[in-house]
Amino acid sequence: MPLLKVSNIVSGYGRTEILHGVSMYVDQDEIVTIIGPNGAGKSTLFKTIMGYLIPSTGNILFLEEEVAKLEPNKKVERGMAYVPQLENVFLSLTVQENLEMGGYSRDSKKVREGVENAYDTFPVLKEKRNKKAHTLSGGQRQMLGMARALMTEPNLILIDEPSAGLDPRATEAVFNQIKNLHKEGVAIIIIEQDAYRSLNISDRGYVLAMGQNQFDDSADRILNNDQIREAYLGG
Repeated sequence: MPLLKVSNIVSGYGRTEILHGVSMYVDQDEIVTIIGPNGAGKSTLFKTIMGYLIPSTGNILFLEEEVAKLEPNKKVERGMAYVPQLENVFLSLTVQENLEMGGYSRDSKKVREGVENAYDTFPVLKEKRNKKAHTLSGGQRQMLGMARALMTEPNLILIDEPSAGLDPRATEAVFNQIKNLHKEGVAIIIIEQDAYRSLNISDRGYVLAMGQNQFDDSADRILNNDQIREAYLGG
């Protein structure tokens, strides 16, 4: 049974329907990348999975439980975490305070353990632990966003555009950390503008366009599919 199974989701904003029957799944040990043009519905899919949007039809099974109508905090309690593209850290708080906020629902011992684990996984954050988040580089903020998401010990992390606005060196560092998270047993779904880089660390991929599934396969086959490369990967 997949860790996450999304079936025929119809969702959007008010009367504006963005997703028209999207389906996907993620197994426990996978990294999955979702690609597609702007406006394809990728971020809407993440917001629907996490509970910020409620689908009008369709099912979302997580750990074999129907969670489509659960609020985001309830999904976090069950083992989901979300790193949005924007506003994924509290800029006025220190690195340490951001991490502690990530574990707000846990007891103090678990929070302390989570913070130390975060510093072990992201050593650069330990060096900056007393610095305000607004002083961090773009790459460091992305790492802090991921570290904060890990404070709840999730089974699954959804990461939206981790390389957005980053220079090549910072992008490389962030993707190395994503690979490290996966080695620790966390399943990961990525929306990413640098599709080549993301697919190269993924097991499988999905292509969305106009709010619908267009193609899905192993990451290798997507990278080597001439039609997909021409239409969605820039040739």
